Amino acid sequence: MSSTATLSPLTGLGVALATPFASGTDATGGPRKPEVDHPAFARLVEHVLAGGLGVDWLVVLGSTGEAATVTDVERHALVRHAVELAGGVPVVVGVGANDTEHACRLAVESVAAGADALLVVTPFYNKPQVSGLVAHFRAVAEAVPGTPVVAYNVPGRTGCNITPEAMRLIWAVDQVVGLKESSGDLRQIARLCQEAPEGRAVLAGDDDLAVASVAVGAQGLVSVVANVAPVETRRMVDAALTDRTAAARQTFALLAPLMEAMFVETNPVPVKAAIASLGLATAHVRLPLSPAEPATWTRVQQALAGLQLSRRSTRIAERLVGLAS
Repeated sequence: MSSTATLSPLTGLGVALATPFASGTDATGGPRKPEVDHPAFARLVEHVLAGGLGVDWLVVLGSTGEAATVTDVERHALVRHAVELAGGVPVVVGVGANDTEHACRLAVESVAAGADALLVVTPFYNKPQVSGLVAHFRAVAEAVPGTPVVAYNVPGRTGCNITPEAMRLIWAVDQVVGLKESSGDLRQIARLCQEAPEGRAVLAGDDDLAVASVAVGAQGLVSVVANVAPVETRRMVDAALTDRTAAARQTFALLAPLMEAMFVETNPVPVKAAIASLGLATAHVRLPLSPAEPATWTRVQQALAGLQLSRRSTRIAERLVGLAS
């Protein structure tokens, strides 16, 4: 574990980092699986940290980081690199798996590589009973004693929803210090916030529900949009958390077109187009995801221009579209 202080609880702004990929060719000259692009990853982290005005933590290898198609060997290198780049900013690592034994192994390896905390998504495909769900979180926590764990609820991806009733049992695992809540159900979010024990935090998992979630008790946001617009996202979260409602609404309205653009296709396809448009990386994704459609590029670039974030000419952006195709 790195020297960063223990996270208890997580609050404020976390950024769910994308994992940049670079293209390549195999021995026969044909296309091969895109490789992790570490120089581009460094540019992305620098962009987020330099523009974030106090980003509270980084999330590596969550849904936005395409964790499902990053190998275990690649994971270790990414975590170590993230810790080096973070400069003391806590690094939270996604260790989601639908095999509890595998999730435990990923947890141990991530902590050995320097992770400060772990993001543990509900097991996907298996559709575990509540008892199995609780046992899964407990097993991961016990594999890395003393390491903070953030449960991650994203039923749209996993087919498994952490209900308030289930979360009451998961909170009984002492190391579970937070819940990233991406159900999209504001009533459920409100109940989870109301029932969270003292010293634990519910975190908004959707940018477009961040202000509303904070209004009902969430203590922060794990953001996709902050890959692209960290300053504006920081401003929105800070205003919401300090009860400056008018300022939060104003910044939300400014960010709304970009938030909408980030989800016109499956995350992280649009955010990859956005960071490519900023010159930070290519827009490559790994199969079974496919490159952003031309209409997505147009939507993303319009949103960037509205925020005055477009730093590359149309000609270069068009070249990046070609690289991702």
